[in-house]
Amino acid sequence: MADFILSCCSTADLTKDHFESRNIKYVCFHFEIDGKQYPDDLGESFPFPDFYKKMEEGAMTKTSQVNAEEFIDYFEPYLKEGKDILHLCLSSGISGVYNSACIAQSELQEKYPDRKIYVVDSLCASSGLGLLMDDLADMRDAGKDIDQIYEWVKENLKYVQHWFFTSDLTYLVRGGRVSKVAGAIGSVLNICPILNVNSEGKLITRAKVRTKKKAMAEMMERMKARAQNGTDYDGKCYISQSACYDDARALADMIEAAFPKLNGKVLINDIGTTIGSHTGPGLIALFFWGDEREL
Repeated sequence: MADFILSCCSTADLTKDHFESRNIKYVCFHFEIDGKQYPDDLGESFPFPDFYKKMEEGAMTKTSQVNAEEFIDYFEPYLKEGKDILHLCLSSGISGVYNSACIAQSELQEKYPDRKIYVVDSLCASSGLGLLMDDLADMRDAGKDIDQIYEWVKENLKYVQHWFFTSDLTYLVRGGRVSKVAGAIGSVLNICPILNVNSEGKLITRAKVRTKKKAMAEMMERMKARAQNGTDYDGKCYISQSACYDDARALADMIEAAFPKLNGKVLINDIGTTIGSHTGPGLIALFFWGDEREL
C-alpha cells in the first residue's frame, strides 16, 4: 500500500464514486447561493440540477477558496498517520488557493519534518485537473513513488489541453470576460465563444463562432490538431458540462467516432458548483492530452 496520498481540490469535477474508486482525496471549496453558503462537495449538499436551475432563475452566486487553516485541518490527519502528501491545486490563473495551500505546507513541514508535503499549482481546471489526477493515480498504482510522480507532474501538467464553449454569454458578461455590448450582440447573433486554459492557467478566448453545431465542430478540429498523435490519440478524454448533458453526449459521440484508439469511452462529468458559479449553465469543456499549451 502506498505510503502517500494523492490529493486535489474538489474543482477537479469528478464524481465522488470516481474519487473513491481511484483513491484520490479531495478538499472542498465553498459557494454561496441566495445568501446561504455550502461546501462544493460534488453535488451532495446541493444537487447540480437544482443549482443550475436556480442560476437560470436568476439566483446570484459567490465562491470562496480553501483557506490555509482549512488546508492544515485537511492535511494534518494524513501526516499523523505517517502518510506523505502530493496535493494539486486549482490553477493559480483562476484562483488564489495555491497560496493558501503553500502557507499550510510551510507550517506543517516544520511540525512534521520527516514527512514529504508537495503542493503543485496544476495550471488546470475542472475535469482537466481530474484527467491529470487520474493519470497520476495510474502511475501510483503501477508502483511509482511520490517523488517520481511529483517530478513527472511538474514536467507534464501543461500538456493537458482544455477547450470550452458556452451557448449562454450571461455569466461571461457578469464575470467581466465579455463586455455588456459584446454580450448583447453575441446573444442576438447566437455566438458561442471558444476558450481555452493557456500555459499560465488562465482562461483565454480563442475564437467566436455562430451556433452550437459549429462550436462543436470547432472543438473537434482543435482536438484533431492538438491531441497527441492526432486522430491516433490513445489517451483518455473527459468532457464536463453544466446542465447541457445532451450537447455533451453529442460531442462525445463525435469524438469517439473520430478517435477510434481512445483509452475507453469519453467520460462526461458535471461542472461543479465552484466553477459553475462563474460559467453558468450551457458550458461544455473538453480535456485531453496534447501538445504543450500556449500563452
